[in-house]
Parts: sequence; structure tokens; C-alpha cells
Amino acid sequence: MRGRSWVALLLVGFVLVATGVIWRRSYGDAHAVEERRLEQQRGALEAERAKLEGDIRDASSRASLARVAQDKLKMNIPSDSQVIYLHRPTKPKATGAH
Repeated sequence: MRGRSWVALLLVGFVLVATGVIWRRSYGDAHAVEERRLEQQRGALEAERAKLEGDIRDASSRASLARVAQDKLKMNIPSDSQVIYLHRPTKPKATGAH
């Protein structure tokens, strides 16, 4: 091989390597953009989850449930005269003989 062949081979190799580096970098940049977008979406979803958990906590609080029971179900807290205590009858002790 002569000198010109080596130079041409080196130039072709350089172009191939440079093309590979440029492709890999653009591929990495595209993935970095996608990763940032997904991280932002994740942050938004975590914030929404925290808000929904707070809403669930508020809706299941005793005050909120009492208001719903009074307004929609027409229930109220009974007065002392409305409370009836039922006593469970005691069972007679079983004897050992059968």
C-alpha cells in the first residue's frame, strides 16, 4: 500500500468514527430530553397523589362524615333519652353430667 491509500483509509475511518460519535451524542440528547419530561410528569403525579390523599383524609374525617350523615342520611346524634342499653342474658353454667 502506498501513502495515499493509508491517508484515504485513515480519513474514511475518521469519518466513520465521527459519524458514530455524533449519532451516539444525538441519541443521548434525545433520551435526556425524554428523561427530563418523564421526571416532570412524575413530580406532577406525585403532587396529585399527595393532594388526593389529603382529600381522602379530609373526606373521611369524623366531622365530614357526621355532616354527610346529618344532611344526606337524616341521621343525628341521639339524646340521652333516646339511648337504650340492652343487656345480654347470661348463660347458665353447664354441668358436667350428660
